Amino acid sequence: MAGIFGRWRGQGSGQGAGEAANEAKPQDAAGTVVRDATTASFGAEVITDSARQPVLVDFWAPWCEPCKQLAPFLEKIVKAAGGRVKLVRMNIDDHPEIPGRLGVRSIPAVIAFQRGQPVDGFMGALPERDLKGFVERLAGPLDDVADRLAKADDLLAAGNAGGAAELYAAIMAENPGDPAAVAGLAKLLIAAGELESARTVLASIAANGERDNAIIAARAALDLAGQAAVVGDASELMRKIAAKPADHQARFDFAILLNAQNRREEAAAELIEIINRDRAWNDDGARKQLLQFFDAWGAVDPATIRARRKLSALLFS
Repeated sequence: MAGIFGRWRGQGSGQGAGEAANEAKPQDAAGTVVRDATTASFGAEVITDSARQPVLVDFWAPWCEPCKQLAPFLEKIVKAAGGRVKLVRMNIDDHPEIPGRLGVRSIPAVIAFQRGQPVDGFMGALPERDLKGFVERLAGPLDDVADRLAKADDLLAAGNAGGAAELYAAIMAENPGDPAAVAGLAKLLIAAGELESARTVLASIAANGERDNAIIAARAALDLAGQAAVVGDASELMRKIAAKPADHQARFDFAILLNAQNRREEAAAELIEIINRDRAWNDDGARKQLLQFFDAWGAVDPATIRARRKLSALLFS
């Protein structure tokens, strides 16, 4: 892992990580192909820009769970198109006029515009393969970055962290600052306990890439790894909780350790127990920590989905 990181950093060339980050930023296109629109900006962001390239408009709302499941996959595929298609996101709660005119009655709803006119669309959270097909109908075949990222994910799932890291590093060499590759390599370094190296990799993110869901997840994972390093011994925390179930700090710290061990369901359960016992504890700290877990795990992770449902049931029952 360290060797791969060294090669990405420019080992032997005198180029440091900070220099690589500075050189990467002007080359980035990903940040410009995913935008948020308002009623006032819709004409420029969608109608005008669709004369140059297809524009997808993702109508969503903060309360819509399928919208949260769709968004990361849609963004990933649009970015893989390398600027041949643009994604515009519109919150229908804040800006209801445009979706009303277009007859949007259910969300998520995605409508494609070309030359100022709607030409295609779908409703609901489609599988990633169908999303890719939808975008390819508009933009043509996607380059193989998405396929290589998927292969890296498969290698990681199979336990081949070195192979996954090689692919992430290769993608970063060709596309400096690519958010998915940066996040993937950073997470591998976090898992290996190389937190400083992970910070350096994350600092190489291209301009506007900070808002990418994969980068948000990697930064949250890095923060959580730092917390886990200082919370103490698991057996001692368990002893404290058994002796005093209302020891919320011990339970909170134990949740951090459980998450570090990838015991996500158990970690979420401990924080939900704190919320159930005392929502106001530590300035709503248990709920805020749970939301950071969600950021690190990703919106479509089964542990996120189940824990979010339990949290909603607790807060709104």
